[in-house]
Amino acid sequence: MSHQELSVKEYITGLMARARKAQKLAEQLTQQDVDELAAAIAWEFVSNEALVEELAEFSFKECGMGDVPSKILKTVSKCRGIYYDVKHEKTVGIVEEIPEKGLVRIAKPAGVIGSLVPGTQGEMHPIVQAINVVKARDAIIFSPHPRAKKTTAKVVGILHEIMKRYDVPEDIFLCIEEPSIAKTEELMRQCDLVMATGGHGMVVAAYSSGTPAYGVGAGNAIIVIDKTADLADAAEKIKLSKTFDLAAGCSCDNSLVIDESVYDEMLAELKKVGAYLATPEEKTRLRKAIWPNWPDNLALNRDIVASPVENIAKIAGIKIPSGTKMILVEEDQTGAETPWAGEKLSLVTAVYRSTDLDDAIRIVNENQAYSGAGHSCGVFTKDDAVVDEVSLRTYTTRVVVNQPQSYTNTGNWISGMPFTSSLGCGTWGGNIASENITLKHYLNNTWVIREIPNRNPTDEELFAGFTPKK
Repeated sequence: MSHQELSVKEYITGLMARARKAQKLAEQLTQQDVDELAAAIAWEFVSNEALVEELAEFSFKECGMGDVPSKILKTVSKCRGIYYDVKHEKTVGIVEEIPEKGLVRIAKPAGVIGSLVPGTQGEMHPIVQAINVVKARDAIIFSPHPRAKKTTAKVVGILHEIMKRYDVPEDIFLCIEEPSIAKTEELMRQCDLVMATGGHGMVVAAYSSGTPAYGVGAGNAIIVIDKTADLADAAEKIKLSKTFDLAAGCSCDNSLVIDESVYDEMLAELKKVGAYLATPEEKTRLRKAIWPNWPDNLALNRDIVASPVENIAKIAGIKIPSGTKMILVEEDQTGAETPWAGEKLSLVTAVYRSTDLDDAIRIVNENQAYSGAGHSCGVFTKDDAVVDEVSLRTYTTRVVVNQPQSYTNTGNWISGMPFTSSLGCGTWGGNIASENITLKHYLNNTWVIREIPNRNPTDEELFAGFTPKK
């Protein structure tokens, strides 16, 4: 073992020792204690507008992605939503009793969590995780993206101050100050549970670490616009979703699949809300700007990720009208045949013309088999049968109906999905969870099993209604 490897191992071992000591003390907290701590964290960011604004500006200055107003809104709304979801949840001692089955469930901490923080969410992600962590009596060590390491460290400092007020060990929140791949890998080996939110490579590494892990899949939200849709409403909501935080989120609208009978009308509505349709020559320039090494390498140009649309146009060497909010690129190829089928994390959206609903579903499935498997899709329609078809025949864990995709996937006050900053994408996306990652994923359970009256049915009762084939 080299000196450098030993140094990395010793550094993570030191953090783990501090976190484990703090977690054992946190394990003694009562339900009232953890309820108060969860409220205190949420209140700190919901009530202090100046603090949230300072944090958003700090994050923007460090990572250079997204925009400050979106980061403010995202932090406050997620804090309020996460706290709303967990406020009345029992997480200490007996939390559920099922007398008819003789079962009692006791909630216990998962232990020390290793959290891989995405570069696009260096400020919001640790805050919302912290609410779940205190509620579950865990400890957590954040491994931030190098591009946002100071932002995540700043959040941890704020969390420490809150813990001091309540006489709780501040080491339940720790952060790798100078992150590296080696340190992240060592953290994943030593912690009790990995929460991996980020790119595909990060998630694969988490599942390969030998430690239990909740990973999330890559995003590539594809939106189906049916012939019955309210086109003006759809255009406005697509704009809201796509432009939020300058498309930094994995749920932003990467492709639109529009029924050919309303294709031209839908493009006209999109133009009204600030969309610019690129010419074929401009499309080539944009492709070179977004994927400079395609087809040998599909890595995105970092300079276009969550960047203002004017900057993207400048890099691509094209002119766009004043007031442009996003750029549209027409495409007819799917899957690995074209990079436009994949996630773009920028204010550029591919547009497909579908002949009918079957064709639209084909496009969704072929593109998501290439990028974003299991993540999500959306549909704008007035026909519930269309919603059913899209939901039944696409390999996604979320189908957002007539709503802005980015606003809804991770929780919204006008939908029932729980608030989160991590989206499980099922086995399609290489994940163990096909749901939003929430408080229950931060807990272990002990089941107490008592004897009940014999419920073993007769064969006649068990197989009632079944007739075997001869």
